[in-house]
Amino acid sequence: MTPELLASWIIRNDDDLLVINKPGWVVCHPSKNGPWSSLVGACREYVGLERLHLVSRLDRETSGLVILAKHKEMASILQSAVEHRKVHKLYYTILKGKLEAPVDVDQPLAKDINSPVYVKQIVREDPTAQSAKTRFEPISSNNDYTFAKVIPTTGRKHQIRTHALWLGHYVIGDKLYGPDETLYLEFIEKGWTPRLENQLPLKRQALHSAEMLFEAESFKETFSAPLAEDMIQFCKQHQLA
Repeated sequence: MTPELLASWIIRNDDDLLVINKPGWVVCHPSKNGPWSSLVGACREYVGLERLHLVSRLDRETSGLVILAKHKEMASILQSAVEHRKVHKLYYTILKGKLEAPVDVDQPLAKDINSPVYVKQIVREDPTAQSAKTRFEPISSNNDYTFAKVIPTTGRKHQIRTHALWLGHYVIGDKLYGPDETLYLEFIEKGWTPRLENQLPLKRQALHSAEMLFEAESFKETFSAPLAEDMIQFCKQHQLA
């Protein structure tokens, strides 16, 4: 990552906030490989601040909106809005198969105790499960894929991906919640392999955080991030408007 590249991702940069349209494959959290190896580390260097408050975060492969507050006061306002569900989020995704109509998924999520992948979630009733609600709305589809709008009303770990798999329309490119969870383990161990190339039509999970609407009393604003280029190209190649 370079300062010039980071600058091209910036949506807003003022005294209170730094808002980024993160590409897929960029890690949010600081790592041991130096400040420019993670988004937060790079942003600190770019704006010249020792500390930034990560208000919204994304998985490494997910693209889209990442919001960082530059001081405690703004961080407190935005984090309180998140905690009190005064934030409305919109994602775009590409699903496997044809999703015929909008659908609301209201299914609890818990750790998948039968998976070799420690972080994996699953839909199941369990004392440890958390309620989770996601709405999927098809925008364009064919027999192979669906370009869809996703509106989560809760913010559970891996919620959209887990609910998509439960629907029978997993997020394409998803190594963990896609056609075979062992693809995730293979990728971690060996990187991109011919087997992954054969089973995954996109090298990353096709999930993009497109919009966040804050409706707190002291902060009312909408942030938007244009769709990632790899998802745009996939939609064009497969005649998905």
